[in-house]
Amino acid sequence: MAAKRLETFRLDPMPMYRPSLGCMGCMFAMVTSRRSNRKEIKMAMSDVDVSSSLDHDEEPLAELTDEELYNLVQETIHANDVLKNETTMFEKFLKRVDPKDIGLQQATTQGPTQPVIEQSHRGLRKRSRSRGPSLDRHLKLNAEQKCDIAQRELEELRDDIEKRRDESEKILDNFRAVMEEADIRSAEIKKVSYEFERDVVKGAVNQRTNKVIAERVTRYIEDKLRARDTTIEKLRLKNSTLKVQKRKLHMQLKQKEEMGEVLHEVDFNQLKIENQQYLEKIDEKNQDLLRLKLMDGNVQQILNTYKKKLHTLTMESSRLKLEIQQRNELLSKIDTETHMVEKERTKAETLNSKLKQQLADYKVPDVLDYVTERADLYELNKTVHMWERKVEIARMALKTNQKTWRKLQMVHQEQNPWKS
Repeated sequence: MAAKRLETFRLDPMPMYRPSLGCMGCMFAMVTSRRSNRKEIKMAMSDVDVSSSLDHDEEPLAELTDEELYNLVQETIHANDVLKNETTMFEKFLKRVDPKDIGLQQATTQGPTQPVIEQSHRGLRKRSRSRGPSLDRHLKLNAEQKCDIAQRELEELRDDIEKRRDESEKILDNFRAVMEEADIRSAEIKKVSYEFERDVVKGAVNQRTNKVIAERVTRYIEDKLRARDTTIEKLRLKNSTLKVQKRKLHMQLKQKEEMGEVLHEVDFNQLKIENQQYLEKIDEKNQDLLRLKLMDGNVQQILNTYKKKLHTLTMESSRLKLEIQQRNELLSKIDTETHMVEKERTKAETLNSKLKQQLADYKVPDVLDYVTERADLYELNKTVHMWERKVEIARMALKTNQKTWRKLQMVHQEQNPWKS
């Protein structure tokens, strides 16, 4: 008979898997039926032990093969794991709930409070066939009670998971907000540093003195302060608008509470969906704002480049105007001197013509007159030579002035080709 029971045990092994709390409620009925089979097997083992000790005085496990012993050990390990999980769940339940709430007070008053597995092992150790089943009958929970306990623990576990999920989402939202704020501040710092480097450190340096122009630094700081004041004013208006919206929402919630309206899970889900939609819209607006800021930065950079070019061309134009004015003054002086030299040359030519005419009309005078005239002629030749020398000097000065004038005209045409 014992061999037949062992054969039944070999034909109905337990599946090798570890149960989780998520499927514990569905598995307890199967575990209960399996446990009844195990208790029959244990009773059979007790019968084998008792009959063998009385008849043959031999160990019943010695008759089993290695494979059967291995299956028996695996079955025992699996049963222990199931009982450990079940006991852990019961302990959690008993720590949280009074045993009176689940109808265990009567069971605890009728017998000892040791676990079922200890009673079954005690029955195996003492080789008792009558005491073990009676203790199991008094202390064992039925499948409905176990399913009820598992269902309560499952609901409690779900509530705990949901609570922890909400707390984790809040913590993650806070961290995301902190990271987003840090990214925004980092981007603003980089942008301000780049603009300061571009507009002040490099753009506000005087090319002659290699020093920063104080007016540009002051104007840059004033522009930044005005932009910061504008941003503060916008944020203040936005904050006041959000406060008004918050006050309205509090009033609506208070009115709903006074009217007896109760918010359900569907309402919260709808609010979550609307909140997600608004967050997506805000994200889109932020992307548009970032794109416009980038465009504004590019336009500002181009504007600063053209301003720099305009300033350079203005300085060059002022320099050229001053140079043209100086050269015009020099040209006027040269024209005046040339006109004076021309007048002197005309006078000298007239005088020379008169002298030539007088020389042509000359008649041989007396010796004394000849000597006198000769002396006068010598003086006149000396005077003519002196005037010719002056005329030659004036011509050389005129040529020099004309060359200078042509050079000035050529330089002026090269520098201003559009005016030629």
